[in-house]
Amino acid sequence: MKNLVEELKWRGLYHDSMPGTEEQLLKEVTAAYIGFDPTADSLHIGSMVQIILLVHLNRTGHKAIALVGGATGMIGDPSGKSDERNLLNEETLAKNVAGIKSVLSRFLDFNSKEANAPVMVNNYDWMKEFSFIDFAREVGKRITVNYMMAKDSVKKRINGEGEGMSFTEFTYQLIQGYDFYHLYKNNNCLLQMGGSDQWGNITTGTELVRRMGGENAKAYALTTPLITKADGSKFGKSEGGNVWLDADKTSVYKFYQFWVNATDVDAEKYIKIFTFLDRETIDALIEEHKAAPHLRVLQKKLAEEITIFVHSEEELEKAIQASNILFGNSTAEDLKKLDEKTFLEVFDGVPQAEIAKADLENGLDIVTVLNEKTGFFKSNGEARRALTANSISVNREKIKEDFVLTANDLINDQFVLLQSGKKNYFVIRVV
Repeated sequence: MKNLVEELKWRGLYHDSMPGTEEQLLKEVTAAYIGFDPTADSLHIGSMVQIILLVHLNRTGHKAIALVGGATGMIGDPSGKSDERNLLNEETLAKNVAGIKSVLSRFLDFNSKEANAPVMVNNYDWMKEFSFIDFAREVGKRITVNYMMAKDSVKKRINGEGEGMSFTEFTYQLIQGYDFYHLYKNNNCLLQMGGSDQWGNITTGTELVRRMGGENAKAYALTTPLITKADGSKFGKSEGGNVWLDADKTSVYKFYQFWVNATDVDAEKYIKIFTFLDRETIDALIEEHKAAPHLRVLQKKLAEEITIFVHSEEELEKAIQASNILFGNSTAEDLKKLDEKTFLEVFDGVPQAEIAKADLENGLDIVTVLNEKTGFFKSNGEARRALTANSISVNREKIKEDFVLTANDLINDQFVLLQSGKKNYFVIRVV
């Protein structure tokens, strides 16, 4: 059996584990789980490490369990937080759980007939009938308050970060710990994995398994490092906010651009973490990149691999095509293939002007368009000089002074792209 821990270590995906974890994974097929909080109806790239961890687990022959926290989501995990989360209602939680299931199903085949087929569970299914009195008697008495107070996630909150901690949040680690025991008892799950900030919650789970599972009960823990950028800033966000794994929240073009714009240092780290390329291939790519950094070999390969993994090869091609609009030798046909959302994202920040569609019925001479209608040029004379110099393009095609703009030139029936020289763009929106 392939050594999963060894694989995770060279990839930079290993932070810590309990003694015996590596031996257990080498000994036999082992069921392991990771929890996902339903704080939104999708997942963003901050969850990619845990998704990839489950895929690695599955590919090495073990059984991956993805837990969506329908119950714990009602409380909110205090780990890494300085203030209490807003509690979500059941309707919102149900919507979020369904959305997360949809995302995870793209990476793990929950309908597989293999012996180690991945499984998805929702802790609300076993917590909803658990009365407070029963939970206090069966679970609460097993773990001392002293043990719970010693956890970093609790100490930080009680010792002055934010407004303290409510009893509701204080119970979170007990509920998560009970999840581990439930999966141990019902799914023979021996290992919980998560980010390094989850160590306290995970080890509470191993302790509950040991105390509730009988004298031979054993459970293990493994954590991944928290990913940061080379400059120390938080990974997973762009200037526009979270980078989501659903195209309707973050377009494939923007998703691709996030990775292709990684720094050299980050790209060298990310290509090990976020792709499934083997060590030999990655080492060769790193050497190739160091020989000619300006070609951005690492960034391009990273962006390609992860865009295919999250979206598809077809969507990758569209993203590359959209990227080439600005940086390559694209044509009017390429422009017309862009949907409205992608077009606006490609030309985000480019100056714009609106003209009435009625103005195009009889056609508009290009000098009027360049000056009077858009202000792209300050005068007719300046516009004519640029046309004479052959530096003006409409929708990526060079034009002369006798060019007339009509409705036939519209992209998506509403846009025209003007260009002066190589880098000066202007978008006309026809209304």
